Order: sequence, then structure tokens, then C-alpha cells
Amino acid sequence: MSIVVTGATGHLGRHVVEQLLEKVPAEQITAVVRDESKAADFAARGVKLAVADYNAPETFDTLFSAGDKVLLISGNEFDKGRVGQHKVVIEAAKAAGVALLAYTSAPGTLTAALVDDHRGTEEALLASGVPYTLLRNGWYHENYTENLAPVLEHGAVVQAAGDGRVSSASRADYAAAAVAVLTGEGHENQTYELGGDEAWSFAEYAAELSKQTGREIAYSPVSAEAYTGILTGAGLPAPLAAVFAGVDASIEKGELVVSSGDLSRLIGRPTTPLADAITAAVKA
Repeated sequence: MSIVVTGATGHLGRHVVEQLLEKVPAEQITAVVRDESKAADFAARGVKLAVADYNAPETFDTLFSAGDKVLLISGNEFDKGRVGQHKVVIEAAKAAGVALLAYTSAPGTLTAALVDDHRGTEEALLASGVPYTLLRNGWYHENYTENLAPVLEHGAVVQAAGDGRVSSASRADYAAAAVAVLTGEGHENQTYELGGDEAWSFAEYAAELSKQTGREIAYSPVSAEAYTGILTGAGLPAPLAAVFAGVDASIEKGELVVSSGDLSRLIGRPTTPLADAITAAVKA
């Protein structure tokens, strides 16, 4: 029996594998990667590597074994039909008879176009009959804190989210929830709505940035159209810019406030405060 993690060298996947190594022997972990060289550090610590690609179904044909627990981390190739990619993994998992397939989805309250692929994947997973866990991850602190350069340069947090609030948490928090499911019992056919303990507004985010950097940083709310123009002007493809603007519209409507408490319950501790993520980003 293995715990199999797809997308293991991605931002979230790395956190999951690192935390699994703290809980189970390395030989029980299989990291699924597209580029084996990027996982050399895992291999050196005894983690099994499997080379597979969502776009090459045959690479998943013999990857899983009966009894495996699998974490399907959603793909990030928005232009390549993510539901079809995810179905490749689901079908291979069903054929192998895995014990559990956990999927990193999006909050049930979210209506932005970003969730369409997640809902399609959830439907495919439930229809498959494979024992599942839906990890409906909310927004990540790092979605904002990893891109501070333009904010600091212009002294402004620019979003199209109005006064909306976000229940974000750190990638490490969401990874810890996945690890709890993969190493624990009783999570079959469960759906968890995951988000940070404290929701925050972009005005509060700007104020915390000001406090920690000693610079005057203001929140500058703009329209969705203006925000889309800013993103495309920065080099983002227009379809992706529209997706991000749509998320901000959902934030304004309160759709990224997650009050279930599922995340802190799963990980057995409070979630990481946004201020801590800002501190780490400023130091970096």
C-alpha cells in the first residue's frame, strides 16, 4: 500500500510530501511527477517516484495498486481541459481498486468560472464509485503574499473585490489537511469545506502590509473591467485575467468566506494567520 500524491513537485504537492515524510516511512509514499529531476531530493530520502502526465493517459495505467490512498491535486493547465485530465486519474484509480481518492477542489459557495472544472471533476469522481474525499480548499495566503513586488512598488493593493472578505490559509495548512485525510481513518465519502479561521478584507491586508513594511500602502478597489485590463497589461492571457476578475467578484459577494471550521479541526490546530504569511514574504 502506498500513499500516492500527484503533482508532487508543485507548490502544494511539495508541502504534502514533506509533511507525509514526518508521519509515514518514505517507502510508503509515491510522488507522481512529470520531470523526475525535480523530485531528486524526494528520491534521495527514499520516496518512490512515478513519472506520469495528465495528458498521457497510458502513463497512469499501472501506476496505482489496490489499497492505495491517492491525492489528486488539481492540474493548473486551464487551457487543456482539466476535467478530462482529472478523469484519467479517476479511471486509473477505479481500475486499480484504490482505497481512497482525495481531490483538491474549491469551496462549495464559489460560483466563479474557476470552479467549473472542479465541479465537473467532483461529478466524475462521485459517479466513479471510488471512495472519495473532497478537499474543497479555499484561497491561499500565497496567492497574494508571493507577489508583493508590484504592491510595494506602487504602494497599492489593487483588486476588484470591493469590501469582500477572504478566509484564506497557508499552503502548509491545506497540505496538513490532505495529510490528515491520507494518514487517518473515517474520511471516505466526506466533503470538507476548508478555509482559514479568520476572514480578512483587502483594506485590512493593505494595513498589515503597511505595518510590517513601514510603507504607506492603500487598498485601491477597481471595477472588474479595470482589473482585467490591469492583469492583461501585466502580460496575463485575457481568459485567465477574466477568471481572476471573476474570483474577485465572488469575493465581493462573500463567496470565499468559509466558516465551517473544517480546516482547523482536520489539522488539529488554528490555521496560519495572514499576518504570519506577510511576515514570511517580507523577509523573503
